[in-house]
Amino acid sequence: MDEHLRHDRTVRLLAARLDALALASLRAPGGERMYRHHILAAVAATRHAIDLELLSSAEADAIWADVAERHPDAGWCRSGPRLAA
Repeated sequence: MDEHLRHDRTVRLLAARLDALALASLRAPGGERMYRHHILAAVAATRHAIDLELLSSAEADAIWADVAERHPDAGWCRSGPRLAA
């Protein structure tokens, strides 16, 4: 797979995963607490993508910020990928 295609695919997958988590955590009775492990997995996936140089830190921050903007009530998004640092 071409490096550019891999980058674009990573961006789309991460954004979709974060969007889905934000929606689910807002709709669930337990909220963020019920999805904590999934959120931490998304943080880990983001870090791995950065470590593998599929994304830059700035791109990852921008993706998380975009999701936080679309889902302002999902407070965990605002912390960005440094959530569990």
